[in-house]
Amino acid sequence: MSESWNKRTQAVHGGIRRSQYNEVSEAIFLTQGFVYETAEQAEARFIESGPDEFIYARYGNPTVSMFEQRIAALEGGEDAFATASGMAAVNAALTSMLQAGDHVVSAKALFGSCLYILENILSRYGVDVTFVDGTDLDAWKAAIRPETKAVFFESMSNPTLEVIDIEAVAKLAHAVGALVIVDNVFSTPVFSRAIEQGADVVVYSATKHIDGQGRALGGVIIGTKDFIRGTVEPYLKHTGGALSPFNAWVMLKGLETMALRVNAQADTAQTIAEALEGHPALERTLYPGLKTHAQNALVQTQLGGKGGTVLSLDIKGGKDAAFAFLNALTIPVISNNLGDAKSIATHPATTTHQRLSDDQKDELGITPGLIRFSVGLEDAGDLLADIKHALDVSQR
Repeated sequence: MSESWNKRTQAVHGGIRRSQYNEVSEAIFLTQGFVYETAEQAEARFIESGPDEFIYARYGNPTVSMFEQRIAALEGGEDAFATASGMAAVNAALTSMLQAGDHVVSAKALFGSCLYILENILSRYGVDVTFVDGTDLDAWKAAIRPETKAVFFESMSNPTLEVIDIEAVAKLAHAVGALVIVDNVFSTPVFSRAIEQGADVVVYSATKHIDGQGRALGGVIIGTKDFIRGTVEPYLKHTGGALSPFNAWVMLKGLETMALRVNAQADTAQTIAEALEGHPALERTLYPGLKTHAQNALVQTQLGGKGGTVLSLDIKGGKDAAFAFLNALTIPVISNNLGDAKSIATHPATTTHQRLSDDQKDELGITPGLIRFSVGLEDAGDLLADIKHALDVSQR
């Protein structure tokens, strides 16, 4: 594999290893363990395994290793560890490096499960967490202390699509020696340059754009070899959040088409957002690719001008109107995933962010009328006509 390859080439060929049969498509090594030729070989491997030596599927597997190497190369990281889900990746990235008395600064606009880890789990074990407005650099500067061990944020927040300045926050964190951990799902591996821009650790739910076809759960943590093998790997080896070989193979196949899918989805999302901005049935149209978005200038530099595959629509009339809109859609499905080939509409206030208090929802801008709309691969004209019809129904 060449480091000079473009992302699209790395997504097809990165990390390839072939068996003695020289198969074209990556092999699935569906095995939980591995055989040693001698007792001495088993002993040596438990002392230190080589790069192509495996012990147990919870520790590593050839198919999983291919996925890890490919996504690390794609993201510009030294190494990666694949996990059973995106939340397993978020949890391991944070928990593996923290202990009682440590301090973390986090953006407050987060997916509900991420908030649960920071608010409920880390605090239970004596980790002090300070939440800030992720778009306010002065708030980050005030919250980061000499003893801060890590900062955490979604580079594009779920579901209100705020874009956080990775480079600026990283400079503040690195000044005190804190690690920068970025949940990069909405920015996608296609548009992201998070590590180049200062992130130390990047986390993905591979369930989203990497698979992108609603088939399998998976997650991955990307960072330096020291962090992945010295901090993350021991934690995950002993706590068991490993990715299955079959799911790793699904993710490898997903990476091959990811750039084509994500670029097409983002182009359609831009078209829909521009067409719906100012629609009389909407309080707000939230999409980072719109010139009216508060962080649109940052989108140009941080994401190459691409606003991503998700937009949010704040429908006039609150929950009743939002539900009427959802029920009137004929092409998108009502679900709680995103980044899929099928367009997906979600009502965050009653699903993904349901556990938040009303005050928290108000603070984050998650209104009763807000719909998160993950744009799929359907025809843009068909989707737009369907959305406009559903908006008309919502106002009756």
